[in-house]
Amino acid sequence: SLLVNAAGQPRKEKVKLPSSLQGRQLNSIANKKIEDPVAGKVNTSSLATTRQHLSGFHLIPPRVTLGVLKEGCTYAATVILKNVGVNFSRFRVKQPPPHTGLRVMYTPGPVAGLQVELEIEIFAMVTGGEDSGGLEEISHDIEIITETETLLLPVRANIL
Repeated sequence: SLLVNAAGQPRKEKVKLPSSLQGRQLNSIANKKIEDPVAGKVNTSSLATTRQHLSGFHLIPPRVTLGVLKEGCTYAATVILKNVGVNFSRFRVKQPPPHTGLRVMYTPGPVAGLQVELEIEIFAMVTGGEDSGGLEEISHDIEIITETETLLLPVRANIL
């Protein structure tokens, strides 16, 4: 019960559920889903009575912070896009503009109850003409468009 702790005593503070159990993500925008008669659906008796929305993706980690990077070098980080639904779902990544130095490499296609690795690659370059004390901050949200929502993956870095 959420009203008592493991020792059977009444709880003093409210239990905070993680966003994954609440059915929402922190950095996502809901899309209007049009019912697709060809989409891969699982129709089993255990899911027939469920009213919960059984689709969606989770990003692990939910944000990428690369720290201080040396100008002129290329760095990479891996993010896992995990399908937490029971149906296979498709996604696509809106590539960031070239002036950010960011690029996302992945294999397109359906994700059926598994996960896909997205490789975030950044070429560290200073774009500003004025002197900023030798340090420039790069901050961009990569858009991952799925069938039900648009996930935002924040990428942050400082270029020396």
